[in-house]
Amino acid sequence: MTARVQGHIAVIDIGKTNAKLALVDPSDLSEIAVLTRPNTVLPGPPWPHFDVEGHWDFLLDALTTFHVQHGIAAITVTTHGASAVLLGHDGQLAAPVLDYEHDGPDALAAKYGAIRPDFSQTGSPNVGVGLNVGAQFHWQFAIDPGLRDRVAHIVTYPQYWGYRLTGIAATDVTSLGSHTDLWNPHEGRFSQLVDRLGIAGIIAAPRDCADILGPVLPEVATRTGLAPGTPVYCGIHDSNASLLPHILGRSAPFSVVSTGTWVIVMTIGGERVTLNPAQDTLIYVNALGQPVPSARFMGGREFDIAMGGITAEASPGDIDQVLDSAVMLLPAVQPGIGPFRGRDSRWVGPDPAIGSGRRAAAVGFYLALVTTHCLTLTGHRGPVIVEGPFARNRPYLEMLAVACAAPVIASGGATGTSQGAAMLVTQQPVPLAEQPVALDPTRAARLATYAANWSAAVGLSDS
Repeated sequence: MTARVQGHIAVIDIGKTNAKLALVDPSDLSEIAVLTRPNTVLPGPPWPHFDVEGHWDFLLDALTTFHVQHGIAAITVTTHGASAVLLGHDGQLAAPVLDYEHDGPDALAAKYGAIRPDFSQTGSPNVGVGLNVGAQFHWQFAIDPGLRDRVAHIVTYPQYWGYRLTGIAATDVTSLGSHTDLWNPHEGRFSQLVDRLGIAGIIAAPRDCADILGPVLPEVATRTGLAPGTPVYCGIHDSNASLLPHILGRSAPFSVVSTGTWVIVMTIGGERVTLNPAQDTLIYVNALGQPVPSARFMGGREFDIAMGGITAEASPGDIDQVLDSAVMLLPAVQPGIGPFRGRDSRWVGPDPAIGSGRRAAAVGFYLALVTTHCLTLTGHRGPVIVEGPFARNRPYLEMLAVACAAPVIASGGATGTSQGAAMLVTQQPVPLAEQPVALDPTRAARLATYAANWSAAVGLSDS
């Protein structure tokens, strides 16, 4: 199958930590150029919210720069989940886009719990704060009684940027299937919550992630210099963007670990397991509309917290020293989220100095062992592919390879999200740069002992 466009693909990639525009070569999905800006949350009123206007100005400037320097043939979008946008009758925001980490919705948790569908219908755990989009809407409509009447359309977050570019409102199943409570992944339709919230007539219909929403608006073409017919594709949830190249180019079974602010474990063709929402397991929906057993924790955030905000790399000597000393970090650094939610983290042995390579090694081991537990919860079988920043974290990769007793492959790209989103345009698998994790047999045995001791300390008797 040949690509539907000839030329470079601009990927709008809005993560929880950073917003970026990447320019991707469709022949090999390599990133030719990248521009980023922090995804800074703005304070209220009426609530903490994302700086969508700042992002929009940044994206228009970046599109202009990339088109002048390289040329842009198509645009596609990927964003974090747990966000949707309320659009007014004038096409503008009916309300600011709520930061999903704001705890406002918790004030009405009991009332929301009375109307939210069961996990068995949605595969969406009740995770608190604004992580369930349905909880966001319920709270926003309650504290602003006139808001629902001001809303003409509801779009999921990737499609908001498509709307800004084309004027066409849509949702997509990967975003609706990102623990929103609004989607039934077993039946491929909206859940009962859509009617209970009174939004059935205003939430935009889901489109295929690879659909062309339309060409850029005339004002966008004028502002950026893009050709008036430049197509904009519907877009995809970021973790599912990381998963897509492997769905199209790899035989099951396998698991993909998408890393960033969140670590998302997605298992394809694994063992049949009973997912437990209390452990933050859930069902995502992939770009083909298929349910995907998944688990997650805020691994990137935990890394930053545990490292004290100071980046350090672990040398082989640092790794060996941590294995010799048996210093370990126990979960959970972010106690409200993940498979060990409700626990408070602690160090076994003296915690290594902040900024040291020994601390980087111990934190990498911790993150790998939590990831391993997530893999177990999702019924993992086959190789494990690590996408994103942790694909360059040696202690993490080595411990993961030993602890999950499976081949671990580090993706060679800066992030899997841009490549996956670009594949919505190319519609063809392209081999990605991958590096199997090689282990020294002597160190592997010591890593296995460390993993067993960590599991015993955590209370995972079968690990």
